[in-house]
Amino acid sequence: MAGGEGPCVVVDPYSSGALFAEALRDQGVPVAAVLSSPRPPDAYASSYRPGDFPDALVHEGDLEELVRRVRALDPRCVIAGCESGVELAERLAPRVVPAVSNVPELAEARRDKSRMADAVRAAGLPVIPQLCTSDADEAADWLEREGLAGADLVIKPPKSASTDGVIKVPGGTGWRAVFERQIGRVNQFGEVDDRLVVQKFVTGTEYVVDTFSHDGKHSLVDVCAYGKVDNGPHMAVYDTMRWLPPDDPAVPELAEYVFGVLDAVGVRFGSAHVEVMGTARGPVLIELGARPHGGGQPRFNRNATGDSQIDRTVRWLTGAELPYSYDLLTHQMCVFHIAPRSGTVRGTAVLDEIRALPSHHFSVQNLSDGDHVPVTRDLVDSLNFGFVILAHPDEEQIRSDYRTVRALEQRLVIDEP
Repeated sequence: MAGGEGPCVVVDPYSSGALFAEALRDQGVPVAAVLSSPRPPDAYASSYRPGDFPDALVHEGDLEELVRRVRALDPRCVIAGCESGVELAERLAPRVVPAVSNVPELAEARRDKSRMADAVRAAGLPVIPQLCTSDADEAADWLEREGLAGADLVIKPPKSASTDGVIKVPGGTGWRAVFERQIGRVNQFGEVDDRLVVQKFVTGTEYVVDTFSHDGKHSLVDVCAYGKVDNGPHMAVYDTMRWLPPDDPAVPELAEYVFGVLDAVGVRFGSAHVEVMGTARGPVLIELGARPHGGGQPRFNRNATGDSQIDRTVRWLTGAELPYSYDLLTHQMCVFHIAPRSGTVRGTAVLDEIRALPSHHFSVQNLSDGDHVPVTRDLVDSLNFGFVILAHPDEEQIRSDYRTVRALEQRLVIDEP
């Protein structure tokens, strides 16, 4: 049951969080916004629709005052719209709508990747070996103790999102230089990375599992498998994301593990976005976001499954029945554009041919002739370049069109500076 009779409050309604306003209002549910800072982080600025939230409350640093103002709205729930809103949403919800909040004592485990792994390990679930520290010497001692000297490593911030600041270190060569270069870096949310996670690099199939929870009960909204490639020295650049049918052999084990992770970090209400590596020994957590899948994914998930995390939130708020799992209505794949090198791009009109592909559902290309394109290093770069959603009843048609997308990319001319 919702908290009050007022609006659903969305903290930082950016990225996929921007989709809540229309979906809620269409069903007669009022919506309000809280902004964690006066301006959206640059990574989310283009997705913000201020016209949807003319009376947005801005957190100016006084949490008690903000709690008072949000309570006055008598909200039904307080949820995070995107990653930058998670921490504030987790601080507000227990104070304002405790009946529909997550476990307050585990709030850090829903944002900080180190605390997250600690909580999951404490629950008896397998996690990737890792250390979070600000001290390179401490990391060196840990690598020696764990027998990871000379092993492939990953160094990443304990906070942030979209592979921002995530660096693979093959064979551990030069890990200390990477660590010292990254410590103190300002990430895409404007936060200083004053600690870093040093982690064993694990291999397998990477999955993303999107969920919705209420009263501590969890349900699957979708399960996708990522395909990643190395783009020169840049680790595991996103290649594809493929929606899996619920009867895929991997789904039951993933669901059991992910629901255990949600319990371990204290998720009791709302959307979660959980990335998992399927290894030879079973699934292990990469990271969890206590918010909807970003990048506007719920719109595309609706095409593939007829449902989304946004829709489940609305259904819960309106008292409608909620399913435990999902159906796959059509095969679907997201193809992320990849720039093999940096430079000035020409010949971008060739990408117009993508819209004529038999399985084309949606696409966006953000390049014009004469633009500078950076080499694709992470998901942020891919989304800035553009992506393609392919959907079709025939899975082979999607595979064929994927190959065509990559062939068209090869026809782009990138003049190096």
